[in-house]
Amino acid sequence: MATRDKTAESAVEIVKRSSRQLRGTIEETIGSDATHFATGDLQLLKFHGTYQQDDRDRRRGRSEGEEKAYWFMLRVALPAGLATAAQYLAFDDLADRYANGTLRITTRQGLQYHGVLKGDLKPTIAAINHALATTLSACGDVQRNVMGCPAALDDPAHAAVRDAARAIAEELRPASRAYHEIWLDGERQISTEEEEPFYGETYLPRKFKTAVALASDNCVDIYSHDVGLVAITDGPALRAFNVLVGGGLGMTHGKGDTMARLAEPLGSVAPEDAAGAVKIVAAIFRDHGNRADRRHARLKYLIHEWGIERFREEFRARALFPLNPSIDLPSLPWHDHLGLTPERGGRWSYGVYVPSGRVADGEHQRYRTALREAVSRYNPGVVFTAQQNVLLTGLTKPDAVKVERLLAAHGVTPPHALAAARRFSMACPALPTCGLAVAESERLLPAVVDQFEEALTRLGVRDVPITIRMTGCPNGCARPYTADLAFVGRSLGLYHVYVGGGLAADRLADLYRADVRTDALLEAVYPLLERWANERTIGEGLGDFYQRLRGRAEPRLTLTGKEEPTAGSVEKAE
Repeated sequence: MATRDKTAESAVEIVKRSSRQLRGTIEETIGSDATHFATGDLQLLKFHGTYQQDDRDRRRGRSEGEEKAYWFMLRVALPAGLATAAQYLAFDDLADRYANGTLRITTRQGLQYHGVLKGDLKPTIAAINHALATTLSACGDVQRNVMGCPAALDDPAHAAVRDAARAIAEELRPASRAYHEIWLDGERQISTEEEEPFYGETYLPRKFKTAVALASDNCVDIYSHDVGLVAITDGPALRAFNVLVGGGLGMTHGKGDTMARLAEPLGSVAPEDAAGAVKIVAAIFRDHGNRADRRHARLKYLIHEWGIERFREEFRARALFPLNPSIDLPSLPWHDHLGLTPERGGRWSYGVYVPSGRVADGEHQRYRTALREAVSRYNPGVVFTAQQNVLLTGLTKPDAVKVERLLAAHGVTPPHALAAARRFSMACPALPTCGLAVAESERLLPAVVDQFEEALTRLGVRDVPITIRMTGCPNGCARPYTADLAFVGRSLGLYHVYVGGGLAADRLADLYRADVRTDALLEAVYPLLERWANERTIGEGLGDFYQRLRGRAEPRLTLTGKEEPTAGSVEKAE
């Protein structure tokens, strides 16, 4: 990794330091006729839950000197993806009032609005807060939305996951009154007391992501986060949380010192110390993370530089509770929670597949109308998943059946009828909204999945689980680097192809082909798909098969970092 000047500060650090705890000149710009915010405030807006963007489809048609078509993405933080029926209906209403008529479920179990104009930011944020939700710290250099297993089971382990996600979110939410002052007309802060007792003037070096899983269900891709907690039960009782640290999937094309990395075991803690453990990890990152180079300003680079033993020593020096050895566990199972699932107490949940998380009405599939009607009629709990889907929970069995019929009447395909390539696919928004996108993703993925579904059907493996993910840049928002097969945008119409992950998301994929044109994506991997279809063993996914052909000695991770034995090499891949 490149040597850095540890005393230097990036431009973003200077903006944060001089921001008066996230105030900047945001309020003044809101009250002005400006259509957008100045450079310094762009970083501060993220802490408040919004990114300034523009309609990139309209850039090419602009005349000289014409202003960009500015709009904003606004993100709602929902720990463990939980919402009530009333909240969901309020969120749905805002999509028409202030946004582009759609809701988008994020890969972190939150919600996003796209196309919000500057003049509508304040009423939108106020309405979200009126629905008892918040956009605060959904973005920015703080703890982001805390993920948790969405299964609506009323047992101690699942309850502990939800409780831990809420506790972590509350413990690490910024304390500055700036959010309430600017967006909710709160009383101005005139006290000289320190506003951010934990974060300080400059908050964290960069974003910080936490997820909570169960030893029985890794549906949140636990190895992909800065901190992962895995709930371990002893019979009906919650025994402990294993703590994993140092994951993260973002990297930069052409920068060999940036990398995707899986989290590794730190130790285990008692259930009551879960939030405290995450806070200590965040504090170490706050005090020692890279503040000079934003490309290296993630926890994974600190742990890569220090090594896990030094990090563990620092953790123990700060902790007022024991950090015990990690509890040995095998590879974690994975579920997507789609379809009809029994809960405790005679209730049921129904998991709805939402393509790339975009809750919208099309010509033939009216997801938004269907979900609005289902929530209005049957008053379920609403939980968003890490796969960008939605669970309707707490239903009676008759109502759950009615929900499925209602969805079908609006053209929504039931999960059991979906091909695996479609059911397990994900994409980031990319163009035309994201300012970082260099290629298409969400808009292109349906056509790509159509091609692959047809090919996999022809090869006789239509229903064999396979994760296909696409992103418009290398930052990894749809978690491409742990998928069986992924397409990562390199430039417009050009993608890097990655192969070798899998449903369990417990190993990184390899760069399989570089700079592949959009119309050649299937062609690039078809020989491998054909071999997989003909030579796979029972239960062997594409990523498993690829790793076997590569003769990989490193099998899947366990929660103690030990290797699990797998089949040895039979031959080398092409």
